[in-house]
Amino acid sequence: MNTNYKIQTRSLNVHYGTKHALNNVNLDIRTYKVTALIGPSGCGKSTFLRSLNRMNDLIENIKIEGEVLLENINIYDEKIDVVDLRKSVGMIFQKSNPFPKSIYDNVAYGPRINGIKEKSKLNEIVERSLKRSALWEEVKDDLMKSGLALSGGQQQRLCIARALAVDPDVLLMDEPASALDPIATAKIEELIYELKQNYTIVIVTHNMQQAARVSDFTGFFYMGDLVEVDETKRIFTTPSKKQTEDYITGRFG
Repeated sequence: MNTNYKIQTRSLNVHYGTKHALNNVNLDIRTYKVTALIGPSGCGKSTFLRSLNRMNDLIENIKIEGEVLLENINIYDEKIDVVDLRKSVGMIFQKSNPFPKSIYDNVAYGPRINGIKEKSKLNEIVERSLKRSALWEEVKDDLMKSGLALSGGQQQRLCIARALAVDPDVLLMDEPASALDPIATAKIEELIYELKQNYTIVIVTHNMQQAARVSDFTGFFYMGDLVEVDETKRIFTTPSKKQTEDYITGRFG
């Protein structure tokens, strides 16, 4: 098994009814690296991201062909337990979505569902997850406060802590900072940089500067095709495809 790659997609096609949303996408996602997906709206990058933990299964009239290999196991195999898969491949959405519960209960939610009841164990998981999401120092004296009372940037870091609490291997982030101000965005970007020591991260972003700042590899999607993927530095300085260059220099999209 090639341990350099956490996820590999093979001839991945996604159709929503008659719309061909992803066309034969082959992409290798490296372990403990940040891979950014860029491209104009509606080009397939969020569809691709949601294919990596089967979030697309929830959509009517969807047809998915090809393979998504997580450590060489096809996640679309009928034997796969989707709940287990989503524990292993966590998702952070564009709009932060804390539960209407306390900060503590937001983070403890996943571990509790997975059968952890012991208070000392839950305390430990909550503290560790909040530390990893760079939120602990700001909330440690106020864990019973509602997660909804936090600022937008703090709510997004709380959602990251909630995803980390179930010990995933992979974090999928769908424009995690697009609703945040520049200071909160910078905190999320610093956090992504730190998290890649322990997690494989795939991020969809409309913000090209953000992709350049946080990612090791970048894939450019256009009209359902993965046009090219390479080291981020190369994509932003010497892309091999004219389409990529046109998008990055603002000539279209």
